[in-house]
Amino acid sequence: MKNILVLTHRSQDVALMSKAVSATSTLIHAADLETARALHSRTPFDLIMADIVILEAAAEPQSEFVFSEHPFVAANPFVQFVVLCPRENAHMGIASVEQGAAGYLLYPVEEKELELLLASVTRALSRDFELEFLRDRFWKTEWLDVIRSSTPGMRRVYDSIKAVAPTIATILILGETGTGKGMMARLIHRHSQRCEKPFISVHCGAIPDTLIESELFGHDKGAFTGADRRKPGKFEMARGGTIFLDEIGTISPPAQIKLLQVLQDGTFSRLGSSTAMEADVRIIAATNADLAALVDQGSFRKDLYYRLNVFPIELPPLRERLEDLPALAEQFITNLNVKYGKEIRQAHPAVLEGFRTYDWPGNIRELENLIERAYILETGTALMPHNFPVETMLNFESDTICGQAGATLAQARKRAVDQFEYAYLTALLEQTRGRINRAAQKAGVTPRQLNRLLTRHNLDKNTFKSK
Repeated sequence: MKNILVLTHRSQDVALMSKAVSATSTLIHAADLETARALHSRTPFDLIMADIVILEAAAEPQSEFVFSEHPFVAANPFVQFVVLCPRENAHMGIASVEQGAAGYLLYPVEEKELELLLASVTRALSRDFELEFLRDRFWKTEWLDVIRSSTPGMRRVYDSIKAVAPTIATILILGETGTGKGMMARLIHRHSQRCEKPFISVHCGAIPDTLIESELFGHDKGAFTGADRRKPGKFEMARGGTIFLDEIGTISPPAQIKLLQVLQDGTFSRLGSSTAMEADVRIIAATNADLAALVDQGSFRKDLYYRLNVFPIELPPLRERLEDLPALAEQFITNLNVKYGKEIRQAHPAVLEGFRTYDWPGNIRELENLIERAYILETGTALMPHNFPVETMLNFESDTICGQAGATLAQARKRAVDQFEYAYLTALLEQTRGRINRAAQKAGVTPRQLNRLLTRHNLDKNTFKSK
């Protein structure tokens, strides 16, 4: 359970709950329904612990209250509810469970009851998520973490993949660099009827024009200078399986003609040979370019474009799926723990807040690379802000301040100051390469004061000396 929203007027209970979950989760407090809705719509929560009176205020008048139809569910269909109510009204908590709540807690909240309930809800959430994707046994178990998404745009992408994967249709995957086009191609192949056959990936943009035909279709001995033996091409290697042609917009005109032949009649020939060979492959192409514009410019064949564009799938950029940042970060950290053998549990909440205000020009690939760099530098159990480039931590805009409206003024002020100090100190140490005296002089404080600040924010000056 990572993100918890507490919707109540009772600040004394919030303080106890925050203390109880601080080691494993991020808890945000909202005192009214409007603030809670705004917070949840921007970054959907896994669990909402809400006063039953406030929660029922969102229901339609004179209608039966059902949790599965609550407006909060629209932003995250996996959200779980725990009802908060006075002990003298315990019957309201019992009734809420019958209406779909995961459980209830009675005021004043007791720490032991909270811990037991959270453990139960965590198990239920995990089970519900798995059942959602295994209901018709379509998604392979090993891909369940990959297809986690709270973003409607990505859920539509997965619905499209689910529909087209079992067919033999040609697919064109569109999207900016780093959005995961290669991963989606593998996902399609793994869930196709050809999943036991080869998956051959070709980065067309990395192959010189003079070699692209040979790489794709192979060549016979003597086909050109230096061709001292017969060589099979990628289409032969992929026989019975799938070939993924990344950056398809970069291939040369002669290669476009031969690829069109494959798509039209299912045959090709090696360079230097007149013998037609059957192309028993499923083609998935991808590009970050506007193929329609390339057609208009005359650099890409119109008939090839139409043949490739049978089933287009467009991947949204990371800046349009910020709700998925916590899940993506968690997945990358898990993978890195296996790769490097460390035990880092999570990214610090300030890191995730910084991520949400960054533009992500490199998309998911940039996120993965930044997390790996921070992981290598990290000496604690959580990825801290100072191990990330300052530009990913500095862009706290007005919407970040608005997002703190659910906290008290003192809490919001402290959080903003902490975020600013993290970013300022990181930039300062970057500039001075970890030299404390020089950094203190620039900051207008004594070295002792600066060291105290670095200790508070878990910043190590030695980390910056090698930069």
